[in-house]
Amino acid sequence: MAKATREAYGIALAKLIEENDKIIVLDADLTKSTKTADAKKACPERHFNMGIAEGNMMSTAAGIAASGYTVFASSFSIFSTGRAWEQVRNSIGYPHLNVKVCGTHAGISVGEDGASHQALEDIALMRVIPGMKVYQPCDEQETYAIINHVAKEVGPCYVRLGRGKVGDVYPEGTDFKIGKISTLNQGSKVAILATGLMVQEALKAKDELVKEGINPTVINVSCIKPLDEEGILEVLKNHDVILTAEEHSIVGGLGGAISELASEKCPKKVVRIGTKDTFGESGTSDALLEKYGLTSTEVIKKVKENI
Repeated sequence: MAKATREAYGIALAKLIEENDKIIVLDADLTKSTKTADAKKACPERHFNMGIAEGNMMSTAAGIAASGYTVFASSFSIFSTGRAWEQVRNSIGYPHLNVKVCGTHAGISVGEDGASHQALEDIALMRVIPGMKVYQPCDEQETYAIINHVAKEVGPCYVRLGRGKVGDVYPEGTDFKIGKISTLNQGSKVAILATGLMVQEALKAKDELVKEGINPTVINVSCIKPLDEEGILEVLKNHDVILTAEEHSIVGGLGGAISELASEKCPKKVVRIGTKDTFGESGTSDALLEKYGLTSTEVIKKVKENI
């Protein structure tokens, strides 16, 4: 059943806080939207609403983590990575503390809230912090796996989550190898490496391209930092056309990360699908994804242009 990754986050977090008394949850007055309200209901004594003060929330998270706890700190992505960037860098990243920054409502699909709330730079902001690991699940089951993984992982992590419902990519019970790329369709010549909701769009594009005799390899890259360099280099070596697809700026996101790797270790042209030096705007999620070229139609177009 289609579910927003933020919803899956709330479910996973509620279970974690019940099972592990070292889990603390902080939220910046958005508990219903980020879905940490589920954790508050499960264990109110270890859930704290910090108010509309993300910088203070991150500093508090750092202090709690320094006392031996694992802290999940949540807000909208634009605020948890943008407004609080200095505190995340200096108070969490620099001392390498066990804080999991979970940003919901990422990307342009936030919709009517407009450009001020549409984080298109958050992956870049988190990738650049030394020691910060960056994850973006594509569906419900992968969200459960990633949240459980980062709860056990030592050090700071950023998990990017979406507002709207997304189709299922993985069935219940999938054995995830977090940190490794996931090949969803093995094709030839063309490889599409996608993350977040663009995984579903890449799969839709594949279905249409196959009808025209083009069978692209489709890969889900849910761990953007550190990249699965070994796996991605194999993809680069074995395909003629490489495309990346993300609901994020092409600067500093998945496309940037793979281009950096390609330039150093396997020189190859990388075609990046994402937003291009622009802010978003207010509109429905579907209308914005269409306008900014974040659909299967754009993926098909780019494959045909470059094959």
